Amino acid sequence: MAAHPSNLPASIHQRLLNQAKEQNRPLQELLQYFAIERFLFRLSQSPHTTRFYLKGALMLRLWDAPLSRPTIDVDLMGQQVLSKDELEQVIKDICVHTVPDDGCRFEAATVQAQPIRLEDQYGGIRVTFISHIGKIRLNMQVDVGFGDIIVPGPIPIDFPALLDFPAPHLLAYSPESAIAEKFQAMVLLDSANSRMKDFYDIWLLARGHSFEGSVLSHALQTTFTRRQTPIPVDIPTALTDRFVTDRLKQTQWNAFVRKGHLAAEQISLSDVVELLRAFLIPPMRAAANSERFDRHWPARGPWT
Repeated sequence: MAAHPSNLPASIHQRLLNQAKEQNRPLQELLQYFAIERFLFRLSQSPHTTRFYLKGALMLRLWDAPLSRPTIDVDLMGQQVLSKDELEQVIKDICVHTVPDDGCRFEAATVQAQPIRLEDQYGGIRVTFISHIGKIRLNMQVDVGFGDIIVPGPIPIDFPALLDFPAPHLLAYSPESAIAEKFQAMVLLDSANSRMKDFYDIWLLARGHSFEGSVLSHALQTTFTRRQTPIPVDIPTALTDRFVTDRLKQTQWNAFVRKGHLAAEQISLSDVVELLRAFLIPPMRAAANSERFDRHWPARGPWT
């Protein structure tokens, strides 16, 4: 890595501004991503690194979807349950962990933790604090859940770096467990589901990656059992034509596409759900009936 300029924050700002113009992205979004990345690097270098697994929208960057869906927060799964006060202290420790200068500063004194109840009815702890890139102030949010099981297990990753700084090396969710949790939320929320990001994320993974049916089926069975949700045998509401053609769902999908700068991809909710049915229903039924599912899904399908 080349030597950094004397005014590192100003250099970072300019380089991110250049990227924002090249990629037609808001500068604020890239600044937020950079602060998140450098927080994750501190986590990766701290004694707490093996206590958490990265999950959520940030994983899309690892799964060949760089910056395709903006996010302003960090989602982690804790290996062991921590109290609000314990987690607050851990985040403070990470904020002040010494690393080579990367232009970021995290204010440990601003760290605050509060219990939360997530959309899918599984609670956790939300931690907020302030970060700085030079004179630029950014709000940070870390949501931590506990107790889920990752199938086939956590995977080591190098989180992609925006600039020429060391990448965070972390443990992370598997694609199979990420899909299982999103699908479980779809089933649980039924017709009340407004989480269009989950449809998009699973669609993105099914189009861009191959999967072994036995692993995905096991992940579905493990997640639904852990979250005390019966695995459906029939097509769940969220994957029906009735759901797709509902006027409110169309409005929610269009709003998600617009907010996520995804209009250029010209993705319809109908096309997304069609692929999700082909991808999810066979392993879902196998899991529901405790049957083996030894088929293979190449990127874009079908199961063979």
